[in-house]
Amino acid sequence: MSERLVLLGETIVNNKHDIAREVHTSRFAGIQLPELTAEQKREFQKIEQQIMQVRADFIEIFGRALIDNNDEQSINRVKEWGKTAGSFIFNLGVSLDEALKDSSYYRTVIWKWIQEFSSDQDLSADSIFKIISIIDPLLDHAVYYFSLTFVHHFQQSLNNAKKAFMELSVPIVPLIPGVGVLPLIGNIDTERAALLMEKTLEQASKLNLNHLILDVSGVLIIDTMVADQLLKVISALSLIGVKTILTGIRPEVAQTIVSLGLSLNQLTVRSNLHQAFKEIQLIRQ
Repeated sequence: MSERLVLLGETIVNNKHDIAREVHTSRFAGIQLPELTAEQKREFQKIEQQIMQVRADFIEIFGRALIDNNDEQSINRVKEWGKTAGSFIFNLGVSLDEALKDSSYYRTVIWKWIQEFSSDQDLSADSIFKIISIIDPLLDHAVYYFSLTFVHHFQQSLNNAKKAFMELSVPIVPLIPGVGVLPLIGNIDTERAALLMEKTLEQASKLNLNHLILDVSGVLIIDTMVADQLLKVISALSLIGVKTILTGIRPEVAQTIVSLGLSLNQLTVRSNLHQAFKEIQLIRQ
């Protein structure tokens, strides 16, 4: 039996490109591609060649698994393929659910080749069950490792986007030399509050500010943590020579700040941006 499995494995390895082409053709049968320019066609052909190589590498794993009959080695190969293919497909911008549709085509085409081999070699039932015990688990492992890598890249992409958004959410706008305004908009969670301290000090120093108007009229909720953090930012700014004027405080927000029991002696508050800017201009005259 082992000799025939080795022979089947060698047949799969030797014909991996043909099997990959069949998988690829079946996968995209009936799908109408949009009209492409000559440049787009060249780019598409390059990508298609890369996809074909990914497919052929995957097919080869199954052939090697039948030849070696080593579960640990086969799973390691699938794991490495899953990492490579998952990264590649993610970077192409293909969705995970769309990518996973390929698994049924691999299963169908591989078993078609096995059936053709079986009819020629007259494989026994024991041999067929042995092949099933090798091929099917590898397909499941491939789906798992591919998905794991894809989801990892997707999560990393979300984190990078969130980080970029967070950095843009602390924009100090220079008004006149030495004066800037920081309009805070939206909710402030613990992560954004920590970034607020870092980026505000960094930008205030970079812009050579001596006055900063911190407007919180766009912040819907200011709880104890947020209020405490804002006061810490104001205190830190004062240490680098920046006087802060707080504007846009609503009555319910004022109650939260007072309830902290912190000293407000050094806190300058004005009702709106216009009042704050007018006061700064008077001071600088």
